[in-house]
Amino acid sequence: MPLSLTPEQQRLAAMIDHTLLKPEATEAAVINLCAEARDYGFASVCVNPCHVKRAVQELQGSAVKVCTVIGFPLGANTTETKMYEAIANIDAGASEVDMVLNIGALVSGNLQAVEDEIFALAYVAHKREDRANAVLKVIIETALLNEEQKIAACGAVTRAGADFIKTSTGFSTGGATVADIELMKKHVGANVHIKASGGIRDLAFAQALIEAGATRIGASAGVAIVEALAGKVSSAAPQGY
Repeated sequence: MPLSLTPEQQRLAAMIDHTLLKPEATEAAVINLCAEARDYGFASVCVNPCHVKRAVQELQGSAVKVCTVIGFPLGANTTETKMYEAIANIDAGASEVDMVLNIGALVSGNLQAVEDEIFALAYVAHKREDRANAVLKVIIETALLNEEQKIAACGAVTRAGADFIKTSTGFSTGGATVADIELMKKHVGANVHIKASGGIRDLAFAQALIEAGATRIGASAGVAIVEALAGKVSSAAPQGY
């Protein structure tokens, strides 16, 4: 049953992708994740592809979306593999897909390959006939990039028509930072939203990222973050995804 939340809690919850991407995640844990998402009114649950169908079943009739990850966590799959993953998961009921771009190509300076791949995934998400549009988020893995490469990624994501740029997988050497959100805000197009993810475990950090320009927060600690807004729990939360 949905909880009685304050308007402030509701607004915050609606910005959170309630996330469970651990490889050892069980079906029971996914079911619990979906129940929490219903109760709190999170924007989505973000789960690995093998759990999409179950999440769709659990969230049927609710406003919570099902999000999944593509080319995760390395981004090193071929474009064709990522396209197949996206098609299969959208057909299974995912309405948001978070793809990891080709980080090696970006670091190598092959920006055309990076942009072409994002464009291909944007086509899959947005323009396939007889399919509902899906939201495409592009994970750039900021911890592995210098400032010039982050700016280049912002340009590629914008030109290729993605809906969001996203900081991190949560499985690399670092996660979201306020500085990176501020940098993205300056360099992405007006139609591109920003998702902060990786290491977001408390309310103060989530609020700082939102103030810097994030419109979506990816976190496994969503319940603790929303509860902390009402002072019901401490800022401590589970570690990692």
